[in-house]
Amino acid sequence: MTTLTLHATGTAPPAEVWERYAVPARWPGWAPQITGVDLPADRLTPGVAGRVRGPLRIAVPFTVEGVDEAARRWSWVVAVGPLRLRLLHWVAAGPDGGTTTGLRISGPAPLVLAYAPAARLALAHLVRA
Repeated sequence: MTTLTLHATGTAPPAEVWERYAVPARWPGWAPQITGVDLPADRLTPGVAGRVRGPLRIAVPFTVEGVDEAARRWSWVVAVGPLRLRLLHWVAAGPDGGTTTGLRISGPAPLVLAYAPAARLALAHLVRA
């Protein structure tokens, strides 16, 4: 099991960045690796399960584990067969205004390391005004 933590800081306000996370239909707008989300809810809710769609029509199942709106934190598990990635996201005010967001990815080293470049790019887009 490998864990990697990524951060990005940008000019978008924390409330806006949180909404970009909290409303899964908005994910394709800032995460280039996501082409769509199939979810039976309009907003992140603990226990809700769905599929995230990526390039080449690949869709992977996920389950939201926890959501803390007040703390602007949420976690989910993406699973393909026996392979699982656990992702923990958070949003905070940036040191000089704007937002800093973080992502902790845990799972098998090859998966974590393969996903990291796309995650870095997505986080940079997420915090951009």
